[in-house]
Amino acid sequence: MFRELADSMDSSVVARIDERLAEVRRDQNVAIPLAVESGSRAWGFPSPDSDYDCRFIYIRPPEDYLALWAKRDVIETPLDPILDVNGWDLGKALKLLLKGNATVVEWLTSPISYRTNQAFRADLLELAHNVTDRRLIGRHYLHLGERQRKTYFHDGKPIAQKKIFYALRPAASLRWLRLHPEATVPPMNLPTLLAECDPPLDVRDIAVDLIAKKAVTHELGTMLLPDPVASFLDAEFKAAALVFEKSRATVSAESRLRCNAFFLSALERQAILDLDDEPVVRTDN
Repeated sequence: MFRELADSMDSSVVARIDERLAEVRRDQNVAIPLAVESGSRAWGFPSPDSDYDCRFIYIRPPEDYLALWAKRDVIETPLDPILDVNGWDLGKALKLLLKGNATVVEWLTSPISYRTNQAFRADLLELAHNVTDRRLIGRHYLHLGERQRKTYFHDGKPIAQKKIFYALRPAASLRWLRLHPEATVPPMNLPTLLAECDPPLDVRDIAVDLIAKKAVTHELGTMLLPDPVASFLDAEFKAAALVFEKSRATVSAESRLRCNAFFLSALERQAILDLDDEPVVRTDN
């Protein structure tokens, strides 16, 4: 299996994640062709005490999908202050993909991988680009960003500085989508988004400064939402509401067929997709 970690990650914590994934594979009798980091470490703004958010896609044996009583399409492991490890059944992931849920694609493009079958990831990512409706992806980030904006920045009071990232990343994603009309999904990494979506200079400078401070500080403290960032959020959410108009999730028969074919193919190759026979790579992200 392919592995790609940041040198800043705690090797003892990574070992615990490996143990949890091994336990899931053994106890649930599932294949895990994709297990990645999804959270501040993958989004590009970690702090020294950031927890580890491992997300995985799993595939059960064929007989489990034929059973009279279907098994859950989510596997969760015990949550603690450091580890958050859980995953989705491939069928669930494919259905959400068709509904415009960008989470699946973010997992597929995460720069941090614990165990990944590269062929599986490449094939699923190609499928995502072919069957995903970018309008629905836009609505996904718009709802996410507006929810963060209304939850944390609605009354003019100081807020935890790290909360700014949770609204800024969706706004930057929406701007990226508008500037890349041929693309289906934006990068999940905030520094990459900022480099490719050409935000106002003062917004970029504020974001870069906050990222640098968060990287070395356990607690950033609070602050008022900077006016340039507030204006950026409001402008991008307003523009996105016009570009990504509300529409029902209409899924074409062809897209359904392609997802079904992918699912059946993965089911046939379940054991192969779980083999530890690919080179392990470690890089500093």
